[in-house]
Amino acid sequence: MNILYKSILAAGLATAAISAPATAQVQGKIATVNAAGVVINTTAFQTAYQQIGTTYKGQIDGIRQREEERQTLLKQLDKNGDNQIDDAELEAAQNTPQATRIGQIEQEVAQMTNQVEGARVYAVEQILRQYGASVQQVAQQQQIQMVLAPDAVVYAPTAANITQQVVTVLNTKVPSVQIVPPQDWQPSRNSVALFQQIQQTLLAAAQIQAAQQQQANQQQNNQAPTGR
Repeated sequence: MNILYKSILAAGLATAAISAPATAQVQGKIATVNAAGVVINTTAFQTAYQQIGTTYKGQIDGIRQREEERQTLLKQLDKNGDNQIDDAELEAAQNTPQATRIGQIEQEVAQMTNQVEGARVYAVEQILRQYGASVQQVAQQQQIQMVLAPDAVVYAPTAANITQQVVTVLNTKVPSVQIVPPQDWQPSRNSVALFQQIQQTLLAAAQIQAAQQQQANQQQNNQAPTGR
């Protein structure tokens, strides 16, 4: 499993809620499950995101390059060097080559971003189609009468979390997905909403991972012997 996904498991995020063992038996016939946590930890999702990074590498690199170019152009318009473009500088920048190019960059970045994000939403949507059936299967197997989202529960024992069990079922139902949407494909509202939640979960996990790495580096530096 990718380090980033491991960090979601280790972080104990309420939005992820994926720490229950696969053999746990739900108490009281009420369980919790988090859709974003389920999808993130499926094999299909992780494989698809890796494939998107390769298939859409040109767009991803293009976005980064154009953002760097945009920052360079903005610095040229920042006449007082305060790292901001105030109203006076904005007015003075009108009809300049820099402003024209910035507008073009924004359009190019939006187009490439739509391609990458569209592929990710498409992957999520294919998994989401089997999410409800997977939850229902786990609920029937464990004789669960009610399944709630974690944010709707004030307290629940760890055993009430069936996210990992649903992941296991989804891995069987959806072992893989496509990453290139059909030309006439339009994402569903539910897919976009879940994708946004997934992105927020991954971002939070990445921030935690970066903070932990920084702390580990600081500890290593503090423990390093000093030369005389």
